[in-house]
Amino acid sequence: MAFQIHERDTLLHRLGLAREIDLGTVGDWSDTVDRATFRNGMSRLGSAVSVVTTGAGAKRYGFTASAVCSVSAAPPTLLVCINRGSSCFPAFDKASHFCVNTLMPGQEDIAELFGGRTPTEDRFAFGDWEEGVTGIPVLADASVSFECELTSSVDEATHRVMFGRVVDIRENKKQGTLIYCTRRYLSG
Repeated sequence: MAFQIHERDTLLHRLGLAREIDLGTVGDWSDTVDRATFRNGMSRLGSAVSVVTTGAGAKRYGFTASAVCSVSAAPPTLLVCINRGSSCFPAFDKASHFCVNTLMPGQEDIAELFGGRTPTEDRFAFGDWEEGVTGIPVLADASVSFECELTSSVDEATHRVMFGRVVDIRENKKQGTLIYCTRRYLSG
């Protein structure tokens, strides 16, 4: 636990977000909002819908994510969050590369397929999947795909934040992005 806190604090310091923490209150969540209120508030924070993929040997793994954002343009780096209780987390825990495939409007079925209710081995049944430069699955008709080399990760609460250095980008000639907001899909 101490290592994870140190790793997080180092990251926050590097990002200029470090602050003094009263260690007497760490673990005291009495001043936080309840889960339902938080989830309802977060449902209004619209975001692009992506399918994050990786591979291990001949097996492919992936999950739907909306927690993806840019970290830096130099070097090009992004982050993605994965629930550590996810069925495909063990594969991402061991992965050195991953790909963020941002979906197009009309690809809601792919988002649902990778949403967690479908067995891992059945998730790649739909979509036109190709092998990327790092050997991991890339959705050929995604709005944009970012192939990444994992550079670091931080565990926070139920999730792991994975940082990836972008090694390849594929952009769709058609412009558009599938958005998720207020618990429904929208076109952007």
